[in-house]
Amino acid sequence: MLQGFKEFITRGNVLDLAVAVVIGGAFSAVIDGLVKGFIMPLIGWLVGAPNFSAIAFSVPNWRGGSTEFPIGLFIQGLIMFLLIAAAVYFFVIVPINRLKSLHKSSEEVVEEAAAEEVVLLTEIRDLLRVQSGTTANPNSN
Repeated sequence: MLQGFKEFITRGNVLDLAVAVVIGGAFSAVIDGLVKGFIMPLIGWLVGAPNFSAIAFSVPNWRGGSTEFPIGLFIQGLIMFLLIAAAVYFFVIVPINRLKSLHKSSEEVVEEAAAEEVVLLTEIRDLLRVQSGTTANPNSN
């Protein structure tokens, strides 16, 4: 039983998941710092301090009082989510995609060239067969 647990815990995917959770937590702190320390002050400087947490509405309840629904908390959370998603996209995803496109491996370039050559050579072979009058199947070798 302990051997099975040891095998489970040392599997690559479990360790990868654990590392991803730890790195994700650290990365979350970086993105949160970027949004709270740069983007929110920039928005506050441009249009004033956006604070929607005070937005609420009240509904009378059956006891004669009222129940308050602080909808502003949801709006504030939604705006923070959108800002964090934008920060991740524009400050992480876009630069990484640009780096990947700049460092396209030479193997991919060679494979693409080889595929184009095969198509061209196949077309040349088929044209030569047609010109020589051979009626054999062009797909046979």
